[in-house]
Amino acid sequence: MVSAIRDMHVRGAPLIGVAAAYGMHLAVKEAKDEQDLTRLSAILRNARPTAIDLTWAVDIQLKKISQLNAFAEKAKTAFSNAELLRKESIQRCRQIGEHGYLMLKEIAKKKGSVNILTHCNAGWLACVDYGTATAPIYVAAEKGMKLHVWVDETRPRNQGMLTAWELGEEGIPHTIIPDNTGGHLMQVGKVDIVIVGSDRVTANGDVTNKIGTYLKALAAKDNGIPFYAAMPTSTVDWSMKHGSEVPIELRSEDEIHYVHGLNSESKLVRIKLTPDKSRAENYGFDVTPARLVTGLITEKGISKPGDINLI
Repeated sequence: MVSAIRDMHVRGAPLIGVAAAYGMHLAVKEAKDEQDLTRLSAILRNARPTAIDLTWAVDIQLKKISQLNAFAEKAKTAFSNAELLRKESIQRCRQIGEHGYLMLKEIAKKKGSVNILTHCNAGWLACVDYGTATAPIYVAAEKGMKLHVWVDETRPRNQGMLTAWELGEEGIPHTIIPDNTGGHLMQVGKVDIVIVGSDRVTANGDVTNKIGTYLKALAAKDNGIPFYAAMPTSTVDWSMKHGSEVPIELRSEDEIHYVHGLNSESKLVRIKLTPDKSRAENYGFDVTPARLVTGLITEKGISKPGDINLI
């Protein structure tokens, strides 16, 4: 499970949290004693530094099993609680969708349809079902709303392609765009709202999300377009006051140097894009200041960043 999280076979804050919960079940089964369990849980906790849901899930599991002595009972309880967290995650995402749908409905009343810009993948592939940023889209589509989604490719790992695949499977109209296109689309009136996910929101409402989110928020602010971040309340880190405190993951240069894809024979190939003498720096996330965020969509409703109602 550590490898799956670290190497991004599973990714997205809610899914990382649920995966970590099951990972704790595996850790209990593997641990030789309490000291070893502490060691394994620390390894799991440190698999990725930015997404707070990972730490949240590990801490919940440790608290749940702390009163039990027998490791067989600990393992059984850790598994049943992971199942509960999985089901709760689905419900939270559905509720995020319901709250966000009401906001999209207001736009649709005025314009007849809604053009939404997304960044990265905050859909059901990044959660367990519905997603966070995509949840309002899926609920709106269920209810027959006319909408279209602009999907950022999200270099260097191209998670936007996952969003595009999801939307295609759901029959939702969408268009993949290069990361640098969003600002232009906003200028020419082709974007009504920006909705992104988040890996950690600090107490003042700063939003940490996939690298490139900050630029979209700046463009949205300049063009008077609402910018929302969607996340379960488990993604809010009240221990951190400002986004400057969030550890930003620095990933392998190879994610920039190489791209994977299908060739003309439908075989998966790895191609080098960059000059041999050039180095790369690969930051996984950036922080969007609360002043650029119109609102936060959670399972409990929509709040302004840092609003007492969110607390």
